[in-house]
Amino acid sequence: MARNAHTTGERIEELLAGLQAGPSRDTAEELVRLLVEMYGEGLTRIVAELDPGQLTRLADDDVVEGLLLLHDLHPLDVDSRVQRALDRIRPYLGSHAGGVEYLGVEDGVARLRLQGSCDGCASSTLTVKMAIEGAVCEAAPELSGIEVAGVVEPAAPVLQVGMGPPPGWHAPSDEGGEGGWVPLPDLGPPSVRPVAVELNGVAVVVCAVRGTLYAYRDGCAACGSSLAEGALDGAALACPSCGARFDVRLAGRGLDGATHHLEPLPLLSDGAGVRVAVPVAS
Repeated sequence: MARNAHTTGERIEELLAGLQAGPSRDTAEELVRLLVEMYGEGLTRIVAELDPGQLTRLADDDVVEGLLLLHDLHPLDVDSRVQRALDRIRPYLGSHAGGVEYLGVEDGVARLRLQGSCDGCASSTLTVKMAIEGAVCEAAPELSGIEVAGVVEPAAPVLQVGMGPPPGWHAPSDEGGEGGWVPLPDLGPPSVRPVAVELNGVAVVVCAVRGTLYAYRDGCAACGSSLAEGALDGAALACPSCGARFDVRLAGRGLDGATHHLEPLPLLSDGAGVRVAVPVAS
């Protein structure tokens, strides 16, 4: 810090007094900067006294991890953090993309390659994009973007994923809101039947297959009926109205030769609980 703690404290008091006299953007910005610098310096000195094991355990706390990332004090480098984030969501990505390989960071952009995908399934592509974007952005907020190769799309072999959400979606948020990552309520133990919930005005059906949860818009791709009363036979979900069947582990792909598929929604399970990414309700 350019100033010592006493001088910085005096300046903060001056700025607070100035804000009480009248709002000023310059004053507020300087106040925030000084506070961040002061707490960052204190945190740096605390970290210097910790052994690696203690620091790693502290970084497991979401709030502490956020502070460590803010001040560039996290014990894991960006590669390790991205790898860890991908490991957490690989079981879910595997059902939609077959797997994901991390290629590293270049010029602030994380580069990944998908291994297999749901051919021609645009909604599955969006699912993979949102799941990867949310996990990597949370683990490495300093990145400027993500580039994912291997997504099957008619127009382009490479999907450029920015750190913002796609059109029609709000930014991920643990607070809910109109769209984005919305906490999933406690649904109880896994069931052989899907469970229908409404998340911010969007009808969602959640299925459990061997302990793994999958989320979809609640609507049969063949007849449009709700799937809430359908039954699961392994990974096959049958529509209670028309009998059409879909594989919930393969992005809702139609079975029995059908070409239609359900609309999957990204679902993440981590220290913050289980969350589903929902679009803006129409």
